[in-house]
Amino acid sequence: MHSDEIPVTVLSGGLGAGKTTLLNHLLKNADDRDLAVLVNDMGSVNVDADLVAEGSDLDAGGVTELSNGCICCELQDDLETAVVRLAREREFDHLLVESSGISEPEPVARLFTTASRVAASYEIDALVTVLDTRRFLDTFAGEAVPERRGETAADETRPLADLLIEQLEVANLVLLNKTDLCDESELEEAEALVGALQPEAETIRTEFSAVDPDRILGVDLFDSARMGELAGWQHALADEDADEHHHGHEHDDHRHPDEVYGVDSVVFRARRPFHPEQFATVLQELPSSIVRSKGVAWIAGRDVKVDLSQAGPSIRASVRGPWIAALPEVRQELYRSNRPDLEWHDEHGDRQSELVFIGTDFDAEQLRARLEDCLVTDEEWDRADALENPFPTDETDDVVLREP
Repeated sequence: MHSDEIPVTVLSGGLGAGKTTLLNHLLKNADDRDLAVLVNDMGSVNVDADLVAEGSDLDAGGVTELSNGCICCELQDDLETAVVRLAREREFDHLLVESSGISEPEPVARLFTTASRVAASYEIDALVTVLDTRRFLDTFAGEAVPERRGETAADETRPLADLLIEQLEVANLVLLNKTDLCDESELEEAEALVGALQPEAETIRTEFSAVDPDRILGVDLFDSARMGELAGWQHALADEDADEHHHGHEHDDHRHPDEVYGVDSVVFRARRPFHPEQFATVLQELPSSIVRSKGVAWIAGRDVKVDLSQAGPSIRASVRGPWIAALPEVRQELYRSNRPDLEWHDEHGDRQSELVFIGTDFDAEQLRARLEDCLVTDEEWDRADALENPFPTDETDDVVLREP
């Protein structure tokens, strides 16, 4: 980190996880650090800012409030204005940005990493996610969880499990908070799950968000070049690719078992499309022990990449774009010339399913068998367009296959 750039810590976590408590703790224990804090809340009155202001010695830093919106989206301009003004008007050693409980941290981080007047003054130190450990375990045990509050119709129906996964998969540090509500075996399971979802994140157990500030501030854990590449499912795909390259042959099922905690990740690949109804049924019947699924599916009757994202009880499908093999030949050649490492099948081109499943104590062989069983037969493939198909057809569609 350059000496003239102010380090930034972005705090995220579900509503009530303990982010504001952590802020207060850091302010009270700042020692010789001068901290500035930017807090955001979805309410018309910014309760979080009031709590921070009341519970801290403001000589240790300034509190800037953003209200009536979410940092990562409609308040992006206000966030940029606020942090630039802070750098101009105050002298401080470190900026803490607390996003609301319904914000994804990655768009916030990108404000500080893209070429802008903000990036000229600041550099991200770490993305920190605070978990209510008990709720985290309950969510991914398949129990019903409240829906995410939001400002748009799309947000209002989006389950908290989706957001929780997004906040975890980009985190450099994860605070397993409220550990006093869990026993040791539950805490070990939570740590194993976090490790499967984001293998490179450091986990810290806390009660009432109490943690040594030196473990949170000045840790230099953020790497902008790798943001969006840290998730466990991405590691599983990369490991599978490395294994295939090493052994020189293809296989479509690979396990990375955690022998102590029973956390597995399974990669499934196929060069034959899924029967749409049968595949939808398999997804809807995934056991609660599978906490995360992600990848691209080749669906019979759909000549687009279908992106699948499962987080606990929530499963959604969207369109990522067309298969390159479905484009006119001139465009195919252009894409392929720009992507020399692209896997290309003589008959199917780039069409293939590539899915990762992460969970605890699930039957990987049974899952693999069910997935293979719902690949289309030759006869079904010939009449694919006539099959009932719940999957999306274009990039404007977002289909909920299962919800809490």
